[in-house]
This record gives sequence, C-alpha cells and structure tokens, in this order.
Amino acid sequence: MRRRRSCLSCLPMGTEALPIERQFVPPAVLPSWPASADGGFAKGSIDLGGLEVLQITTFDKVWSTTQGGQDGDGATFFKPSPVPGGFSVLGHYAQPNNRPLFGHVLVARDTSGTGALLAAPVDYKLVWSSPDGAGHFWLPTAPDGYKAAGALVTATSDKPSLDEVRCVRADFADACETEESVLSSDKDGFSTATLRPAVRAIDARGVHAGTFLAQSSATPGGASTLACLKNNSARYTSSMPDLAQLNSLLAAYAPHVYLHPNEPYLPSSVTWFFENGALLYQKGSQTPTPVAADGSNLPQGGGNDGGYWLDLPVDSKQREMVKKGDLAGAKVYVQAKPMLGGTVTDLAVWIFYPFNGPARAKVGLLTIPLGEIGEHVGDWEHVTLRVSNFSGELLRMYFSQHSAGTWVEASQLEYLGGDDGGNRPVAYASLHGHALYPKAGLVLQGDARLGVGIRNDTARGSRLDAGGGGRCEVVSAEYLGVAEPAWLGFEREWGPREEYDIGREINRVARILPRSVRERLAKLVEKVLVGDGPTGPKMHGNWRNDEREA
Repeated sequence: MRRRRSCLSCLPMGTEALPIERQFVPPAVLPSWPASADGGFAKGSIDLGGLEVLQITTFDKVWSTTQGGQDGDGATFFKPSPVPGGFSVLGHYAQPNNRPLFGHVLVARDTSGTGALLAAPVDYKLVWSSPDGAGHFWLPTAPDGYKAAGALVTATSDKPSLDEVRCVRADFADACETEESVLSSDKDGFSTATLRPAVRAIDARGVHAGTFLAQSSATPGGASTLACLKNNSARYTSSMPDLAQLNSLLAAYAPHVYLHPNEPYLPSSVTWFFENGALLYQKGSQTPTPVAADGSNLPQGGGNDGGYWLDLPVDSKQREMVKKGDLAGAKVYVQAKPMLGGTVTDLAVWIFYPFNGPARAKVGLLTIPLGEIGEHVGDWEHVTLRVSNFSGELLRMYFSQHSAGTWVEASQLEYLGGDDGGNRPVAYASLHGHALYPKAGLVLQGDARLGVGIRNDTARGSRLDAGGGGRCEVVSAEYLGVAEPAWLGFEREWGPREEYDIGREINRVARILPRSVRERLAKLVEKVLVGDGPTGPKMHGNWRNDEREA
C-alpha cells in the first residue's frame, strides 16, 4: 500500500489544505504476485546495466500554489523522502492539484563498480522564484559528459547543496520531451511540465524518471536541457512479468466494459465470428472462402494492400445475426509488451465487434443519424493497462477513441469496487462506434462551441467482464515467446472497405440544415470517420509503439 507524507508547514501561513493532500488509495489491497524463478518483476528495483533504480512514492512537500495550473487549481512540488542509503535523487516531483496525490520518481545508485555513472552537478541555475518567496526552482548544471534528469524546488533562495542531486553519465541518458503541463504563467513566461522519453516503443530504452522540467523566458531551452534515463542492460526485459504473473495482473486489473443500453452491435469472440459464417475474399475472385474456426486458412503478413479482406455471411438472416455479436461468449485478447525501457508492462486489451454501427451527429439540439456513414464490418477496439514493473501497481489506463485516444491516471479512473470489482477499472463503449471512455455521458467530436459534432454516447447497459469466466486470453508476448493464434497474423482488413459520397449522404439525411452547416458537418465526418478501414490489432501503430494521444 502506498504511503504519503506531507509537510503542511511548507505552505504559506493561512493557506488551506489543497485537494492534493488527499492521497489516492486503490479500492483494494494489491495482491501478492506469483514468484518467478529468475525474473525481476515487482522486486522493487531494476538494474539498468550497472545503474540500479528504485521507485520512490513518498514525498515531502516543498511549495504549493492554488493559482493557475490545470482547472485553475494550482500545483504542488515535492522532494522524494525518505531515500534509501546509497541512492541519489535525480530530480523532484510535480503534480497538478486537480487530482489526488499519486506519482513516483526514480532514485539511483551506481552498481557498476566504476563509480562513474553518477556525478554531482557543478552548479545550479535559478529558473524562477514565486511571488510569495516560498518557492524557488533550479536546474542543475551537469559536468561534461553527464546530463541532469530533473529540476529542483527549494523553500529558500539559497542554492541547493551540490549533494542534493546527481546527474547521470551521458550513455545512461536518453532524449526526453514534455508530457503534461503542471503550472505556467503568461506574465513572466514561467512553466513546468512532466517529462517522458521522446522515443517510446517496444525496443526503445528510454526510462521515465518521474521528474519535471522548469523553464522561464529568462532560462529557455525546454526539455533539451534535461534527459530521461536509459536502460543499458543486455536483458532490458528482465523485470517483465512471466506468463503466470501476466495472468495474475489481468485477474487484478482486467477492465469492466459497459455497453450502451441501446447498443445493437455487441462484441463476440473471434472464433464465434469465424464459426458463424465469416468469409475471406481475395481481390480478383468472386468466390469467397469460409474462414476456419482457428483462422488457420487466413493469409499471413503482407500488409494492408487490399489483396484480401473479411466479410459477413452472404445469407441475409445469418448476416444480421452475426452483426449483433455474441456478448455471452465474447472474449478479450491481450498483448503484453515492454515499454519505457522495460520498467513498465503495457497490457493492450483488445475487444472485437463483428459490426460497427452508423454514426450520429449533433447539430445544436438536433441529433441526426448519418445513414450508412460509419458502418463497417470487423471493429477492433482496445484499452491499455500500464503496470509498474517495480511493484505491479496499475499506473494509468489508455482509452482508444477512433484514430487516437487518451491516457488517464489510475487515481482518476472509475472502479467497479466491491467483491466483484476490486482494483478493476471501468470503461464505457460508445453507442454504435464502440470508442472507449473513462466516464459515462456524451463526448462530442467537433466544434463544441458551435454545437456541431459526432456523438459518442456512453451509459451503463450490458457489461463485458473482461476478466471473468475465461474471457481474457494472452495472445502475444514477444519477450516470452508466446505462440500467437493464426488469425492475429492476418494483417489485412477485417471488413470490406466502405466508400461513401459524404457530401451526397449528408445532403440526404440532413437536408433541413443550412448549406453552410452541412458543409461544415461533411468536413468533420471526413476528418473523424474516414480512415484506412477496419484492420487487425497488428496493423495498429500501438502494436510496437506507444499509444497515440488525441
């Protein structure tokens, strides 16, 4: 269980306790993960090739403000404490005040035997001082051949001690970029933002250190002045979970997915789709081939060149039945992959729908069905669970939403709770389109100010329990050599490519709207709903890379 320490005396006299004083506590106690014979998963520390790092989740508060920041709630800045003997701080921690306290920073020690992987800064540069004089932001000046990994905050104007932090040798540093704005001021050009590796993929070695960047108009430079860590271990996946641990993680965190009460197009298993008449078409041939129940007769690889595609049964009655899916027998399919230099495990939980329904637009108070626009066969959607390889703790969850999506911190997720839910988060699938959202309600894609957009309606209807009754299957974990099902290698379209005359269709279904509004709606549909068609999981960019954010 996480523990949080805070120093209220660091707040200016008379300041009320901020929302960040409320620590995030998961709904249930974390389970004990199965032991592994030679793995390092959830052991508390990770070896980056001679540089050992620990994840610190306890902090002392240094400075807070209730002004600016996200939602106008301000931000708070911390130093990790306590730090185990022999380990060095790399930078401090920053968080917006619009959420409970939940985060970590890494501390490091040199285990290479050379003593050369860490070095004290040679100086500090003052970036900014708060108007109340209680917060001062500093950037370490690294010695030649080293890189600083984070900013510091002090409660006095005195420079920090050179022993306060350590810089990392350049070969253990990786390029970073800003991730989330924490606090900014237009008045004097001051800003702070969290950092992440600039390159994030299965084989990328950049490590998220949990630190932040501080800069001002007087001290420009951006993220290039700091660095993330780099995993130089020959076995950078050595802290990844084994198969038993993966299944234990999924039992603890597999999501509950709520479908809209009016949703006619439900998920199914891939096997059910094949067994109920799915057909394989080949370009230039008029005769389709029934797909084997295990997908063994599907062509492998080749990319999405239009040479093959899947479709529903020809028989109209059977076709309509398959469109509706099979919620009772639906499964989810999981890809486990190393990310952030092997310090986290991403569990991409894929859901298959035989059919994606038509889109609907909102124009002012009107809801306008868009005819066949948005309909297609073979809809793959997913959420991704990001788990710490230091502890097995759920850090955040990604919700795919059409061509992009959004990450949500674990402290901001909705949980089912109770004996049935525990620490398993909730996701909501939108009506017809099946995009996934962290909360129920309406999300409008488009110009909310003008009230024109594509509707994404979510509500609690039927529930897909992704972790119950054998529904959850690990189909890919390259680092473990997990054998993949044949259908996963079908890197083609899971439905025929739909071609629409968007302008004509919108003129037909929305003829009551002014021409200018119809034209605006047509451009929005072209932007949001027109893509390459429904492809299998391996054709999505996140299969090997980080998730794409909206």
